[in-house]
Amino acid sequence: MADLDNFERLVSGLTLEERQSLLEKLKGQFMLTGEVLYFQEAVTAAPKSAFEEYNNLPWYLRFWYSILGFFKSRTPSDIFSDKQVSALGRKLDESNPGVYDYQNRQLLSGFYANIVKLKDAARYFYSALDISVNRDRSAFFAFLASLEMPDIHRYLSRETSPIAITERNPGIDDASLRQASLEVVENAFSMINEQHRSLMYFNVRSLFCLKQLSSFLFDRVTGSFSLRSGEESAVCSVNSVRELLVSLNDILFSLKTVPPLTLLESLFVFAMQDRGGNLDIGREIGAHLMKAESAISVIRDFNRHIPLTRIIRCYSKDMTLSPREISGGEDWLLIFRDYWKKRSETLCSEYIRNRQQRELIGSFRTFLNGNELKFIDNIQSEQNPDGFPSEEGFTLSFLLSFFQDIFMPVMNKPLHTVLYEGKFQRREQFDEFADSYDHLAKLESLIKNYEIEISMEGDYGRRYAQARQDMSSITAKRRKIQIVLDEASEDAKKIISDTVKAVESLVNIILTMPEKETIAEDIVIQLQRMLNLMDDISAMEK
Repeated sequence: MADLDNFERLVSGLTLEERQSLLEKLKGQFMLTGEVLYFQEAVTAAPKSAFEEYNNLPWYLRFWYSILGFFKSRTPSDIFSDKQVSALGRKLDESNPGVYDYQNRQLLSGFYANIVKLKDAARYFYSALDISVNRDRSAFFAFLASLEMPDIHRYLSRETSPIAITERNPGIDDASLRQASLEVVENAFSMINEQHRSLMYFNVRSLFCLKQLSSFLFDRVTGSFSLRSGEESAVCSVNSVRELLVSLNDILFSLKTVPPLTLLESLFVFAMQDRGGNLDIGREIGAHLMKAESAISVIRDFNRHIPLTRIIRCYSKDMTLSPREISGGEDWLLIFRDYWKKRSETLCSEYIRNRQQRELIGSFRTFLNGNELKFIDNIQSEQNPDGFPSEEGFTLSFLLSFFQDIFMPVMNKPLHTVLYEGKFQRREQFDEFADSYDHLAKLESLIKNYEIEISMEGDYGRRYAQARQDMSSITAKRRKIQIVLDEASEDAKKIISDTVKAVESLVNIILTMPEKETIAEDIVIQLQRMLNLMDDISAMEK
């Protein structure tokens, strides 16, 4: 379940009912200003080219521009276009002074001051977006969908449970269990209606636009401002940042409305997921919402005071230029479905594995002379879900129980007798037997050392905890976690493989000795049973 950590931790810490109650409470206490964010009248009407505008002029004006064109050796429509641009530039001077010098095609100090404020406002959302979308987009969509589509979330959570499926279908086999779980997921997604889709798409689109704005290269724009000879304040040539301005304008145009409260609440819950202690979630989110309202107001004020579209048109001398909607967010449903498919598969795999473990534990009890399996400390299990997730932990637990309940009280003395009194066919055979016996005698200490390494005081346990707290992207975080798990796994596998080799060696050597029937026959039978159980464990792990 490591891939699903973010969502599972949030769901277990805050139930759906608690989240819905919190959202209703926040709606009653905090009202985000509903005024649109982008409202430039100049981009609402479909713009016409200068040539079209020229052709719509009265005949006498077209005649006048023809005369001007004759004397200036230019087309009449080009002269008319220059007049339009000059008129737009003068209008910018009058309505937004100190922002753009249309004659020198430069951005002025007023633009600089506003872009710095916009940068600070956009950056406020960066950390929350980084923790949510960048770290685990699928888990965030699942969390957001639990608020926007609570009935579907309840259905998926309840019906994909392997326990619920087996209760409905007693005696179901493993393959059918997995298939039934996937069918539940597909059935749930067929229940998603257009209203659900619209709500989620609006949320995800807002999220994507916020993400694009918060990660915009503001520093490249501000860094292009400089003092020049004869100027009192820094200016910037539009030519050096034109593409950036077009990109920023597209983002702001796409972020026309205030992000939904549900989306912001989900963002801030995710932002707090790794914080320990007893948090007053309502108060914490309320404080975030107040800051978000201030940041959103700055975005709105920038659009009100900085007419980016007109500046770009004036610089480009093209009155038809308009911002375009940026793409993004259309794949939310595929990501959401993939999350639940993976989750259902993981739940089924864990259920099947736990059931097989319980069945094996029953077999162990007979082999261990009625004693229960002793799970090694610090390992993840049903009894210790927060332990270190070692795939070899179950096998090591069996080996520890074998050592304490069988090897030391039953086998050690007879094997020790064989070592010193047995009739070995050659010296190499004696050396091999001695090495194998020595390994089994040290087995408990090897496992105990491994227990220490995976504890919080040990190397693997400490590094695993640090990796889980890592604030980088979910891909980078998973890679760091996997490196630790792989290294620990190699150590555990060596203990296991060396033990199997040692037991096989003891059995093979004893079977070649003439006195095997009298001194070690029962030992051989028990060692062979132990190897058979190891094969059963290996089959389960696969």
